Amino acid sequence: MKNSFSAIIVMTFIAITQSACTYSQNSTSSAVDTSVLVSAAPANAELFIIEPANGAIVSSPVTVKFGLNNMAVVPAGDNTEHSGHHHILIDLNELPDMTLPLPANDNVVHFGAAQTETELELAPGQHTLQLLLGNYLHIPHNPPVISETITITVQ
Repeated sequence: MKNSFSAIIVMTFIAITQSACTYSQNSTSSAVDTSVLVSAAPANAELFIIEPANGAIVSSPVTVKFGLNNMAVVPAGDNTEHSGHHHILIDLNELPDMTLPLPANDNVVHFGAAQTETELELAPGQHTLQLLLGNYLHIPHNPPVISETITITVQ
């Protein structure tokens, strides 16, 4: 029942956001204010990549382990205070909009089942990895809970 209710909330938010974006593209009005959907994060929250180490030379698939201090990891849709779920940013030159749900694509991978590690298939070469915590609606917290960017080389 809780998951169904959360799914309804998420789908309603997505529909409102898409509608607002379409409206704002066709008018001079501002888009919908999503700041009320942003969750607070404690100032001492810390997100980090446990492995691989920055500068590591690895082979694919690459095992990536996520670390989080002073917050809880919960599935998407769970609105527990001071909690969220992981997203990994791969080879991004610019951070996504921190006021909207994070996109899901090859460069922004969601871990909405509260996973704390993954295996990534990466092409040979240099890659950057960074973690970003999202709230129950995949929106980054305020302040954002984000790891340092690491660079790895895949052989």
